[in-house]
Amino acid sequence: MTEEKPARVFGNRWADAVGPAGDGPARDYCRCVEPTGTNPQHPNAFHAERQDTDAPGWIRLLELIEEAAADGREVFKPLVELTAEQRRQVITLPPTIAELTAVKHLVLYGSNLVRIPPEIGAMESLEEFSPYTSPRLHWFPYEITRCANLRRSTVSTRRIYGNYKYRPYFPQLADPVAARDVDLGDLDPGIWGATTIRTCSVCDRAVDGSTLRQVWISLWTSGADILPLLVNACSQECVDALPQPAKGFNQTPHRGGPDLEQPPGGHHPGR
Repeated sequence: MTEEKPARVFGNRWADAVGPAGDGPARDYCRCVEPTGTNPQHPNAFHAERQDTDAPGWIRLLELIEEAAADGREVFKPLVELTAEQRRQVITLPPTIAELTAVKHLVLYGSNLVRIPPEIGAMESLEEFSPYTSPRLHWFPYEITRCANLRRSTVSTRRIYGNYKYRPYFPQLADPVAARDVDLGDLDPGIWGATTIRTCSVCDRAVDGSTLRQVWISLWTSGADILPLLVNACSQECVDALPQPAKGFNQTPHRGGPDLEQPPGGHHPGR
């Protein structure tokens, strides 16, 4: 008789990253990116929601960031300290995350986020980024590449634009526009992916007085994930200065849209 091997038990690495349950849902869902190969992909657009800065969840998040910046903590899990209702109220992060210069691991498990602000690039100690199971987070700011110590990430890659499995469409980006012709402090996030654009993603100079150019680029941002990054560039020179995209993805920066021809999906390109 063959002795049966004991069943392997896998620990839940996210057990302490989940906030308290509530009577209602803690997050919303969308059909921007179909996470299976059975349904045809369709043209996408940015989520157009604006953050309600009077919502209790937002106000509590500001307090938690202030506390984390003051005590210099290295692991930051803000959502576990919000109720389910409050977590649903948070669709982006405040610019004050730039103050979290000691944080090495940012945990946003199960968030309702639709965008990450470019200020994440100021988190100079960031080594691990975990927005896993955030079903409406489809893209990331190019500024995350400034996190030179970032080595690990856990992202729901089936939900991101251009992922290698299903190649969902990238939203079509706006035409280049003179900064003086738009209100950079009050943009439509459904068109621009943000409500404000102040500086160039590449050179970090103010975009006032320049021609704003937006492009997509897919890059390895850690040892684990190739992410679709949105670049807000102040010049064609800054677009030309972007690094070579990841192998197996479009090899030049692009403006997305349903007419963009992407490489065949289904096979991870590797490094």
